[in-house]
Amino acid sequence: MARSDLLLNLVKSGLNGERELFTKTVEAVIAEERAKSHHVLADSLTKATLQHKPVRETSVQVLLKVPSAELLLEKQPDVELSDLVLPTAVQTLASQLIEEQQRADLLRSYNLEPRSRVILTGPPGNGKTSLAEAIATTLCVPFYVVRYEKVVNSYLGETAKRIQEVFQYARLRQCVLFFDEFDALAKEREDRQESGEIKRVLNSLLLEVDRLPSYVILIAATNHPELLDRAVWRRFQIRTTLPLPNRDQIARWFDLLAKRYPQLNISKAKRSFSSLMGSSYSELHDLAQDVMRRCVLDGEVNSDRVFQKEMKLWILNHPKKGIGKNGHAADSNFSKARNSRTSKEGRRGAGSSPAKRGTTRRENRTSDSAARASVR
Repeated sequence: MARSDLLLNLVKSGLNGERELFTKTVEAVIAEERAKSHHVLADSLTKATLQHKPVRETSVQVLLKVPSAELLLEKQPDVELSDLVLPTAVQTLASQLIEEQQRADLLRSYNLEPRSRVILTGPPGNGKTSLAEAIATTLCVPFYVVRYEKVVNSYLGETAKRIQEVFQYARLRQCVLFFDEFDALAKEREDRQESGEIKRVLNSLLLEVDRLPSYVILIAATNHPELLDRAVWRRFQIRTTLPLPNRDQIARWFDLLAKRYPQLNISKAKRSFSSLMGSSYSELHDLAQDVMRRCVLDGEVNSDRVFQKEMKLWILNHPKKGIGKNGHAADSNFSKARNSRTSKEGRRGAGSSPAKRGTTRRENRTSDSAARASVR
């Protein structure tokens, strides 16, 4: 049975002709019934709503229109939170979000809504998509990924329309709606290089985010937070960063991987993990895959020896990086070249003789006097 507040909103909106409130209430009822596994009732409500044809031009059928399946990619989430190595703050925020969604009824009884909008930043390959999948796995809800190649259209107004369809479909049930590379849609509107169409798309996107009910978990990820429009940030209740892993996190990640793949026994190689600083989890996964491939193809039982050999080869192909202020990798080779160039220039300046420096100062004073005379 639907909650009393939903039934009350349904009656009020129906009597007062408030179609938008009526639609959102119906969507909430459908989502709640699906969460209770009352799929027959939820399907019947959806079918009844889609078949309804009111007198007004703006109909419930249009508001609940199901978009083409090509706009969204539904993935089967198979990542658990226990599979990830997360900073303590990120782990805490993710656990709080999941608890609030699981106990949403208790919060609503106190006139509170669970948090449902999350933005993840940080360098690529450090688990933003995996964290979104893990949240969907824990909540046992569908995981939808927005397909930009299908949503973005060159025709005027078509992109905003498709974004509206995506959000309308997400509102039909409890789910995780994931926007990867969010800066592709939410760029700064004051950027003069962007066209007016992009600005209209962002306006439409922000309106849809504001209308999204709390049972839909919206997760956006970006590698370039500096490109996002300022108005985007306040729409998200949880804002956190997933940085590059440090040495301890690299060791923990390989320990978790060894539990899944017992043949990857690299306990003796842990002292070499400092050489992997500045690498992302995605790059570490590629390295681990290379080690396991060589163990299988070479018939090598000692994975420690293979790991040492592959790591040396991997480091040669991946110049060592440092971790920048924003958690991104900063290439040390560039810094070395810049520092050496600066030191060379300093040595050249310091190596000039006192007599030569005195001559240069006299020449400068003479040229300044000539310039003042020419002005007079």
